[in-house]
Amino acid sequence: MLNLVKHDAIVEINLARPPVNALNLELLHAIQAAIATAVQDGAAGIVLSGTSGMFSAGVDVPALLGQDRDGVRRFWSTFFATCSAIAMAPVPVVAAITGHAPAGGAVLSLFCDYRVMAEGPYRIGLNEVQVGLIVPDCIQLALRRVVGPYRAERLLVAGAMIDAQQALACGFVDELTGVDQVTTRALHWLNELLALPPGAMLATRQLARADLTAVWADPEKLPIEVFVDAFFSEETQAVLQQLVARLKKK
Repeated sequence: MLNLVKHDAIVEINLARPPVNALNLELLHAIQAAIATAVQDGAAGIVLSGTSGMFSAGVDVPALLGQDRDGVRRFWSTFFATCSAIAMAPVPVVAAITGHAPAGGAVLSLFCDYRVMAEGPYRIGLNEVQVGLIVPDCIQLALRRVVGPYRAERLLVAGAMIDAQQALACGFVDELTGVDQVTTRALHWLNELLALPPGAMLATRQLARADLTAVWADPEKLPIEVFVDAFFSEETQAVLQQLVARLKKK
């Protein structure tokens, strides 16, 4: 489910849940544990990567639709806790976006310090509205601080999936490179950051991310029940069922 690779002082957490790195409970728990272990073992930085052509397709919707309310609440609580683990990491985290990153995949990348994306026919975006889901304000915040409030509004309300060049142009990602070089570039950026005086760099990073960490310090205080209520709305359930039916035909 994960491949853990050490690059000197950097730990790469490589998502490996075929075929599309869909996020289920097990994968989310594994990501949280890997971050905690990397920090505990003294990693100076973390790279979160996917497989060639696919970073993560987001939430495993077919599995989630089969859950009752308690199961759905457990999933979203775990998803929010994983976002918090990335946001609150005491060391820099870089997203190596090795391909498509819709919905939950894009969300995870937003909590990282830096995003390197594969150039080419790959798309990224918070397309939740298109599949009948509401994007809660705590996640909207993560996008607003990356692309600015107006651009975030346009992307979120439309549920837009944008290509790699558009993502770079609006600041959704920080750089593009060939799909086989994404992790290499992520490591390069992180190594340059880690070459700075660590005390000054980490203290400045903490101040710069204070708006994000203030919201995400305790994920149990986030409006999960409101989100679960919306998930079980008639409209959302109908759209998600249609999505799963289309996926089964592929």
